[in-house]
Amino acid sequence: MEVRLEQSWKSLLKDELEKLYFKELTDFVRKEYQTTTVYPPPKFIFNALDSLSVDKVKVVILGQDPYHGPGQAHGLSFSVPEGIAIPPSLQNIYKEIETDLGNPRHASGNLERWVKQGVLLLNATLTVRANQAGSHQNKGWETFTSAIIHHLAEKKDHLVFILWGNYAQRKGSFIDEKNHLVLRSPHPSPLSAYSGFFGSRPFSQTNKYLVKNGQIPIDW
Repeated sequence: MEVRLEQSWKSLLKDELEKLYFKELTDFVRKEYQTTTVYPPPKFIFNALDSLSVDKVKVVILGQDPYHGPGQAHGLSFSVPEGIAIPPSLQNIYKEIETDLGNPRHASGNLERWVKQGVLLLNATLTVRANQAGSHQNKGWETFTSAIIHHLAEKKDHLVFILWGNYAQRKGSFIDEKNHLVLRSPHPSPLSAYSGFFGSRPFSQTNKYLVKNGQIPIDW
């Protein structure tokens, strides 16, 4: 598996890419792509990093697994390519944006427009077998993506970390809240959105914090 990363990430994660667990991870993932159907397509495995340089990151939204249905995953958490039906969790995210900011709901589930403004859409696990949620968990991806969060939290100031659900909240538990804004709420999944995701207003809180710290707010 080619480790295709935007150069600033390759520099930031240089030591991580040389560790034994990462070699074992890449060997596992390469074999999976050769023997079964895996999402996203190989060119999109590192899409979240390859689409946004380290210095441009302002907001981190942490997901768990890529989507495991045909055509859905393209390496950005919660996002789907143009022309793909908007998944339920993203529909609820759009509902909350509408309530929080008054913005009309987008017809497209492609969130590349957020990435271009500095939103890192990072899944904890970057690959998954078709129709098998969680199938590539505990293979090394979580260690790699935790290292990304650690490096960002240590080396940058005034980031916004949006942590939806218990899994994301545990993964971001070490973040220094004196130096960053950490927003926690239930996951936007239909199973939990009515338990506190709706009404949490993460988007207006994010923009208020960015403006306060001299940055351009996100056009959600």
